Amino acid sequence: MSDIRKRVGAKGTTYQVRYPSKSTKSGYAYATFETRKEAQAFLESGKTQSSDSSIRDGEITTVSQAVDKWLALCVKEGRDGRDPITKHTEKTYDRRADAMKAYDWPKGLRDIRPPDVVEFRSWLLTHYSRYQAYKILSSFHSVMKEAAMRGYIASNVAAGISIRADSRYDEPVVIPTPADVSALLAAADRLANSKNRQTARTWERYRPMLYLAADTGMRPQEYLVVQHFNITDEGVKIDRALEGGGYKLSVPKTPASRRTIDLSPQTRDLVTHYRDHKMVANKHDLLFPTSTGHWQSIDNWRKRGFYEACFEAGLVKVVEEDGETVEKPKYKPYDLRHFYASMLIEQRTNLKRIQKLMGHEDIKTTLNIYGHLIERAEQGREGESGLIAKLAAKSCGESVAQHP
Repeated sequence: MSDIRKRVGAKGTTYQVRYPSKSTKSGYAYATFETRKEAQAFLESGKTQSSDSSIRDGEITTVSQAVDKWLALCVKEGRDGRDPITKHTEKTYDRRADAMKAYDWPKGLRDIRPPDVVEFRSWLLTHYSRYQAYKILSSFHSVMKEAAMRGYIASNVAAGISIRADSRYDEPVVIPTPADVSALLAAADRLANSKNRQTARTWERYRPMLYLAADTGMRPQEYLVVQHFNITDEGVKIDRALEGGGYKLSVPKTPASRRTIDLSPQTRDLVTHYRDHKMVANKHDLLFPTSTGHWQSIDNWRKRGFYEACFEAGLVKVVEEDGETVEKPKYKPYDLRHFYASMLIEQRTNLKRIQKLMGHEDIKTTLNIYGHLIERAEQGREGESGLIAKLAAKSCGESVAQHP
């Protein structure tokens, strides 16, 4: 297979591309470049493919075959050491695979070059939204990378060809204030102690759920199916979630989502008391099952639980709807997750730890959603000054600055 090697000599640093060649005695040919970027461009240009004897013959020769191979690997084995994708994710990948195969590829897999991928990118942008096109092209990168790793092509000629997607988080997230969350929890306390027996019985379960959501930043699809034995002295362990529309139990989508989060003593006491005295026995080991032992519907929890607490706490907004002025809840259950992240940032928690606690696989996700909060926290640091001034403030010796 082809590779890039860094060389340091009398003429400085150069980058050497080594690629298989039947025309040389060693079986390899070489090309040298001044920068790694130039070497990478040469490697990705496909110019090394014609002499690459490591390409496997006959098995995968078209883009459609490569896409089908990639999809089968994602479903059955998982790629790059990951777990196999879930049924819900498989449906998403199926749609992307259909898009990749719908394009009229003018060449066989081995003959595709970067200009062909650029044409594919243009086609995507005219047939799909920018975000959809970005996702499909990202999957195509995975297809070509897998094909290169398995020897169907010499290199990933799609590398470096991308679409800059509009972020899903361009609009600032809605974050409840500490006072709002305190009001929400106080509302849960009142509802759980209501004189109305039906209301009190309902909020025996909803109250610890709300406390757990605010205290951990868990996703609703995680805390609705948390297992009763996953509440421990170390915190709450998250190792499963609802899939898709909430109709199936599954593992979290990414390994990063499997995590353990600390609990406040008040939340732990409330949750364990419910577990030990009120929990309905069920075959799914659910901490918060319905009376029939099934997991709760996300929609039911949002409308009958969370929204009711918002109204009880006075956390509403007035909107115009069909010509009428109506009150609606100011927040959604997911906003408690944003509140949790904002408190971590305010407490100057290490960015990598924030990523871990939030269950983000890529730190870019953390930065995309909460970058503005992190920047605001940095700007608010006390004693803001230049670097030398900070060094001087900690020094017990003479100044290192030389006066003219």
